[in-house]
Amino acid sequence: MELNSDSFTPLARTGSPFSAIRPSATYSQDAWRRLKKNKLAMISLYVILFIVTAAIIGPWLSGQSYSDQNLSLTNKPPSAEHWFGTDNLGRDLFIRVLYGARISLAIGVVASLINLTIGVVYGGLAGLLGGRTDRIMMNIIDILYGIPVLLYVILLMVVLKPGLTNIFIALGIAYWLGMARIVRGQILSLKEQEYVLAARTLGASTWRILLRHLVPNCMGPIIITMTLAIPEAIFTEAFLSFIGLGVAAPMASWGVLASEGVTSLRSYPFQLFFPALAISITMLAFNFLGDGLRDALDPRVRR
Repeated sequence: MELNSDSFTPLARTGSPFSAIRPSATYSQDAWRRLKKNKLAMISLYVILFIVTAAIIGPWLSGQSYSDQNLSLTNKPPSAEHWFGTDNLGRDLFIRVLYGARISLAIGVVASLINLTIGVVYGGLAGLLGGRTDRIMMNIIDILYGIPVLLYVILLMVVLKPGLTNIFIALGIAYWLGMARIVRGQILSLKEQEYVLAARTLGASTWRILLRHLVPNCMGPIIITMTLAIPEAIFTEAFLSFIGLGVAAPMASWGVLASEGVTSLRSYPFQLFFPALAISITMLAFNFLGDGLRDALDPRVRR
């Protein structure tokens, strides 16, 4: 059969020939699209944003301080005037919980940033240098892993004395081991790639290869580890404050409030309930968000 122009019927033009082609998306855009599909992770993100916003502007809008005392209002139950009730010195518990959020979240974020800095540099150098250097550096981590983290955090706090700055130092020293191991594993799998060989051939230094070429390609696991380290640091601070090694009175972290609430648990359970609820909600939100980020940033689950 001979084909000619009469054998074909042109289709009507209905728009751009490229209208059916899906626009390309960057890695971050694609990760955000997948994260938005995870309803639990998005709810957790909004909860965290709400807690952060309330901690920043809540006390300022109220015009009250976490240390304002009124002995005529001691141990009042929750009411329209005092939403969370008052403590044994007549201080508004709602304002103290909001101030406690500032301290606890600050501890979580600062400890996570210290964890990021030390863990990425240490683990990155161990994985990139390899050989004997890698073995020595990882043996040090293995030795430190043999000691329970909480144990030497407590020992550090005993040596450094309770205080907010010393908590930052103790948690920063203690919580970088997991980050270092994760980064080292990622670097070991990436350092043999062609772009690393090209950078070496062009004369790039070890630090430039690490910071400009390798670490950016490890950002997915790093972000996930940072997100999951925040609730761990918050819980550790709450425990330290609970046993008297945290921030000093009258500062009000969630651990301090929980410690104060335990003493009057039988008579005034609300004094423990609200700080414990704040700790629980925050830890669950960060853990659910971390799980969502793990799924969103993993290219193997891309659909």
